[in-house]
Amino acid sequence: MNASSTTFAISDLAREFGITPRTIRFWEDQGILAPQREGRTRVFTRRDRARLKMALRGKRLGLSLAEIKDLIGMYSNTEDETPQLIECLRIMEKRRAALEQQREDIEAMLSEIGQFEQQCSEELVRRSKAG
Repeated sequence: MNASSTTFAISDLAREFGITPRTIRFWEDQGILAPQREGRTRVFTRRDRARLKMALRGKRLGLSLAEIKDLIGMYSNTEDETPQLIECLRIMEKRRAALEQQREDIEAMLSEIGQFEQQCSEELVRRSKAG
């Protein structure tokens, strides 16, 4: 970071967020970040940093790239964030429902695995008694 802490180098952001510069360039290629240029050097603003932070949070939450872009794009277009917050809640509800369904599916699979393991164990005991 420079002395005024209003701009960041790609290495600053990579270190801060524990990601590679390549990841940051990916988000730039996707239109999430738009760093300024000083020659060949990328110079990121606080806005870019905030957008990167939101993109990484969206990724951790399992949002699609399109959902991340939509949410971030909405914040740059208006002063009233109410519609963005409503949309964010809608997307989070959708994501929560998908994760809860995955959890139910995993629990069902674990139960089925447990039943199969029990059957295998019982069959081994039966065979050891028969042999």
